[in-house]
Amino acid sequence: MSDQHYELHDMAPDVAPGDESESSIGAKLLVYGIGLGLALLLTATSFFIAGTDLVWQPSIPVAIIVLAIAQMGVHLVFFLHITTGADNTNNVLALAFGLLIVFLVIGGSLWIMSNLNHNMMPMDQLMRMQR
Repeated sequence: MSDQHYELHDMAPDVAPGDESESSIGAKLLVYGIGLGLALLLTATSFFIAGTDLVWQPSIPVAIIVLAIAQMGVHLVFFLHITTGADNTNNVLALAFGLLIVFLVIGGSLWIMSNLNHNMMPMDQLMRMQR
């Protein structure tokens, strides 16, 4: 009986939803349909949470951030096919490098704006200088 189990397991290997395997068009459409359904569900949930009074108000930003991260995960796995497979190492490294650049640009911009705001002359003094 255990031999049959291994034979069945070898016939249907365990693959992640985003892994590109040699499958039919119908299977690929099913994966994209599941990804689309999850993305739409997460989007609708975000709009519902933002517009309802059923959720504790201070927790709304945290819930929206969690749903946004979940949606990014859905997009990465189902649409961009980024998984933990050995053949996806370059994709994961490119994604990590892109995230590093985005965080550096956003963090640097916020740092510059904070320093400008801190070092800027108060508005009433600036208006007096213009007169």
